[in-house]
Amino acid sequence: MDERTYKVMGNTGAINIAFGVIAIVAGIASGVLLIISGAKLLGSRKRVII
Repeated sequence: MDERTYKVMGNTGAINIAFGVIAIVAGIASGVLLIISGAKLLGSRKRVII
């Protein structure tokens, strides 16, 4: 019983680390995309305000 619990805890820890890495990568990617789209909007602002 203790060995099974130990394995389950190890697998759960590995899954949590994997999801954490995925969340960090997704957050960085979405942040970069938002910065790029904001820069494009600020760049095209001159054509709209004229």
